[in-house]
Amino acid sequence: MDKLIVSSSPHFNGKKTTQNIMLDVIIGLAPAMIASVIIFGIRAAVVIVTCIAACVASEYISRRVMKRPQTVGDLSCVVTGILLALNLPVTINPLMAVFGSVAAIVVVKQMFGGIGQNFVNPALTARIILMNSFPAPMTHWTDAFDYSAAADAVTTATPLSGMMYVNSPNSAPDYQQLLLGTHGGCLGETCALAIILGGLYLIARKVISPVIPVTYLATVAVFSAILGRDPLFDLLAGGLMLGAFFMATDYTTSPLYWKARIVFAVGCGVLTILIREFGSLPEGVSYSIVLMNIITPLIERYVKPRAFGKPKEKKGKGAA
Repeated sequence: MDKLIVSSSPHFNGKKTTQNIMLDVIIGLAPAMIASVIIFGIRAAVVIVTCIAACVASEYISRRVMKRPQTVGDLSCVVTGILLALNLPVTINPLMAVFGSVAAIVVVKQMFGGIGQNFVNPALTARIILMNSFPAPMTHWTDAFDYSAAADAVTTATPLSGMMYVNSPNSAPDYQQLLLGTHGGCLGETCALAIILGGLYLIARKVISPVIPVTYLATVAVFSAILGRDPLFDLLAGGLMLGAFFMATDYTTSPLYWKARIVFAVGCGVLTILIREFGSLPEGVSYSIVLMNIITPLIERYVKPRAFGKPKEKKGKGAA
């Protein structure tokens, strides 16, 4: 006679694991990594490998020190390393990249309990830390296909920073430049086409929902038009595509419910375009997503579906 086994939910287990999901994200980021090496040369590969190695080492050591089970095998630290690298300029000092990697893994992720416990995106938060700690190196851009050493590289402006200065020679790059990434910028904010291909792969694999990226991009386009900017330029320039597809959709720091995801994405879009238009920084994606990460619990508290079987609350006069 078989025993009656009582267990807690879930009673059905899917085939997807954290490792499988992260592997799909790495595959989705592959076009951007390849494009960055083509555009900026072997130095881009060095930055990517440095960040990945530092993130893996930081996770392994911190888990050992904290006496917690190892999670290096779930590949989440590899994804963090790649995302951080794609948010850095190719001329960044490797020691600064290591510093950012340690901050992302140890401070933002592991000190809050590890994967699934951090309340802000580790890679974006590390980028903000680096921006405030080393502003000059973090805004030192080189032109596309300039494979010379970092010290000899020709300094240029990004399309967004160029738009802040009327007399800048790079103030109005054509859309083909923005789509293919033949301009200065972070490793992952140049080739918009590579990011879009990777994002579509994640949507096709059902790793991410299209709700957040589509709403985020649509909000930016609408408010860009309202403010008299060029919507297509704002969509293709900067780190918007990378942020919309790969960082705003982070499982841990984005809302669970689809209505809450819409509110979250609209907030990201509004903040992004307001920072670009009125802020002292040309880019606003990092700050926008991190700020919305912080208020995600509040969004989910007020924007959540009604529990199955629970009747709607009747609006009426309170008890006398």
